[in-house]
Amino acid sequence: MISSNEYGSNSWELMVTVDHQHTEVQKEFLLQVTGDLHIGGLMLKLVEQIKIPQDWSDYAFWWEQKKCWLLKTHWTLDKCGVQADAKLIFTTQHKMLRLRLPNMKTVRLKVSFSAIVFRAVSDICRILNIRRSEELSLLKQSEDVLKKKKRRDKNGKEPVTEDVLNLCDSPVSSGLSGSPGLYSKSMTPTYDPTSGTPASTITWFSDSPLTEQNCNILALSHYNSSPETLAEMYQPRTLADKARLNAGWLDSSRSLMEQGILEDDQLLLRFKYYTFFDLNPKYDAVRINQIYEQARWAILLEEIDCTEEEMLIFAALQACTWPNKLQLSSEVQDFTCESEVDEVEAALSNLEVTLEGGKTSSALEDITDIPKLADNLRLVRQRRLSLRTIKAYWFVFKDTSISYFKNKESALGEPIEKLNLKGCEVVPDVNVASKKFGIKLLIPVADGMNEVYLRCENENQYAPWMAACVLASKGKTMADSSYQSEVEKILSFLKMKNWTMSPQAACDPENIDMKPECFISLRYNKKHKSKQLAARILEAHQNISHLSLVQAKLHFIQAWQSLPEFGLSYYIVRFKGSKKEDVLGVSYNRLIRIDIATGDPITTWRFSNMKQWNVNWEIRQVAIEFDQNVSIAFTCLSADCKIIHEYIGGYIFLSTRSKQNETLDEDLFHKLTGGQE
Repeated sequence: MISSNEYGSNSWELMVTVDHQHTEVQKEFLLQVTGDLHIGGLMLKLVEQIKIPQDWSDYAFWWEQKKCWLLKTHWTLDKCGVQADAKLIFTTQHKMLRLRLPNMKTVRLKVSFSAIVFRAVSDICRILNIRRSEELSLLKQSEDVLKKKKRRDKNGKEPVTEDVLNLCDSPVSSGLSGSPGLYSKSMTPTYDPTSGTPASTITWFSDSPLTEQNCNILALSHYNSSPETLAEMYQPRTLADKARLNAGWLDSSRSLMEQGILEDDQLLLRFKYYTFFDLNPKYDAVRINQIYEQARWAILLEEIDCTEEEMLIFAALQACTWPNKLQLSSEVQDFTCESEVDEVEAALSNLEVTLEGGKTSSALEDITDIPKLADNLRLVRQRRLSLRTIKAYWFVFKDTSISYFKNKESALGEPIEKLNLKGCEVVPDVNVASKKFGIKLLIPVADGMNEVYLRCENENQYAPWMAACVLASKGKTMADSSYQSEVEKILSFLKMKNWTMSPQAACDPENIDMKPECFISLRYNKKHKSKQLAARILEAHQNISHLSLVQAKLHFIQAWQSLPEFGLSYYIVRFKGSKKEDVLGVSYNRLIRIDIATGDPITTWRFSNMKQWNVNWEIRQVAIEFDQNVSIAFTCLSADCKIIHEYIGGYIFLSTRSKQNETLDEDLFHKLTGGQE
């Protein structure tokens, strides 16, 4: 008998299961506790009863029924709501997890299952030596992918033995606190001039466990994209299929364990937000390669659409990063010199020259006089019965608007029409081989989108007009400092598309160690023979054969960013007041309502015009208010509405980053993405 004097009249029994590896020691313990006992005291009482001499510092209580951790050790059992029927498990917070990286390599490492996903991803990126962890998150594989794997196994094919990189001995993995995750610019790594990968200073997170060999696995491309491999992988065919790919993002404000992730489960580590801030080849060998690999697989699996001409450009850029890189030129390119301008040093130089009364460089200064474009362009209008009318007009581009007149002489009067491009969709329609340089503008109007099609004469006319349209769609003018770089980026991409096989560089595809099938999506592989593909890839390769490995990857990422569908994550939704399903595209600066049957954009809403957004958690409905009394509401059918809510808040959070302040405001991230369920 237990006397009431010994334990108190309000004491009760609590069963706790201990998750330990000692087979000879019992795992269930019955503790006599009171409601005013705090969690730390419960731990002490339990460890005293277990009597196993080991480090228990990584252990914490997991409440099985409530699916939550009891991490606030100063809270009492009463405050936590723990009663006699509670099933508590005393288990480690850090557990093994398998992560499939964007380059399709799998790493196995210890991750905190009690920390929120945002923090867990930050620790993972520190281990993998990837800066800007806020751009990444963890994704559960879709059911369609898992079904395809099961179907392949049923067909009698032997499962491929996966080569797993084990990183479980890292300081972060062991549960120790790591560095804040910032890099130091004084730590200057030495780079290989050919590959651009670190040659001596491998890591610039002081607690990263990466050896030189492991760093090369993550920073170099290892091609495993044969037609047989692609055929076995899930490829989305429709917008609905693409929407399913984005349904499995984990909630950044909850822990892995709270979301049903178990020890040794496999998740995908992916770049969730397509705003790659401060990409620096000096520090980002792993990060650049992983972005490149995510882009490469998106192209090969046709998760993003591109033309045949663009596919060949991507294939040629991949050939530049091939282990046995195509060397059609005898010149060896040196990658040791850097042309980047340090903004702080440039600003100080400008200040010094200004104080001395000299003339400063205008490259980093604001333009007060907004420039304008004026030229003859052709306007293409769609008529009934699929007929088109093409007519030349005098166009004037100023601020964020395009006006067109009958001719140059009438430009002083009223325009025939003035088009405000703020918030519009800009779609390139270019075929360099056919000398086709078109700009498709989808301008929001009350009942949908007004389609306007402009046609330019050549690339030199096209680039400035296209750049002006892209900036205007974001609400920026040609006075913006990014205008000139946007023009140069477009010209660079057009130059890559404009290839001709020179007699000096011509060679027999059979004499080149290249497998064209590894660089092209399955659809184009079926369309052309291997020799034809090799010859066309070699043609496209002429303009870019001089690029180093890292330069080729950066050009690939830039070309990927130039695609019309870049950065769009799709979800199936039903808008309030509508009976049919639509697709919602979420991008870094806008939301697009898309017809699920045709794929045509219906309406675009810019984040810059958004006043507020909220979620009705009871009916799982997202409501957003924009300027000019525009409001929308929708329910998400292909995923939890929390995912879209987090996407919107995440992109707004990422837009607040600056090079001057390297520290992330985690509280602001959770205010914008967490929601109040």
